[in-house]
Amino acid sequence: MLTFENVSFSFRGGAGVRNLTFEISPGEIVALVGLNGAGKTTLMRLALGMIRPQQGTARIFGQPLDAVPSATWAKVGALIEVPLAYPELTVRENLRIASLLHGGGRGRHSVDGSVETWLLAPVADRRFRRLSLGNRQRVGLAAALQHDPQLIVLDEPSNALDPASVILLRDQLVQRAKQGAAILVSSHHLDEVARIAHRVLLMNTGRLIGELEITGTDLERAFFERIRDDDERRSETLGASR
Repeated sequence: MLTFENVSFSFRGGAGVRNLTFEISPGEIVALVGLNGAGKTTLMRLALGMIRPQQGTARIFGQPLDAVPSATWAKVGALIEVPLAYPELTVRENLRIASLLHGGGRGRHSVDGSVETWLLAPVADRRFRRLSLGNRQRVGLAAALQHDPQLIVLDEPSNALDPASVILLRDQLVQRAKQGAAILVSSHHLDEVARIAHRVLLMNTGRLIGELEITGTDLERAFFERIRDDDERRSETLGASR
């Protein structure tokens, strides 16, 4: 569903990602974790064609990004950084636009079905700009998932959500995976992603440095130890090359 082969991208100033190689299969939830600035959002923007690899190849549904037709992009659902919405339009109007862009239809694919699923009825006719941050996030998630995408890419989707909405999000992702969707989700809530992820990819300074074991009892300690060890090895390598 999503494949990276030695993908690299550098911004001016040197920040970016290097030699990213991984894949996500149908029905799999893969979590991406790392410190702020590790490159998680850049990886996701690359996966969605928002920026293009300078080296390597990224594919969705087996096709290189520069060859993916619009009908295939309609099978993708994403929320990156902040929900994209028209501030002067209502929740229902924004969801309708998102549905049309992705070829949504009736039943649970409809706007009404999405409003019901994400418990948005009390604010459905309110302008987006008047919503709380938590409600804005739920609208963004509803827009990303209402067309039943086969590939889901979510960047910190639990931001601003209350506990009930976090549980709703978790249940939705598990359900989508059981139906065959491939899911890539970034989060700084290690315990939360460990509840649903089949694999947790660890990212540091623009590189994927392995998988985080999710069966342990102290995930945060394991996470920081892996980051520290990687930083120490990188420092030693840089020192030896000088």
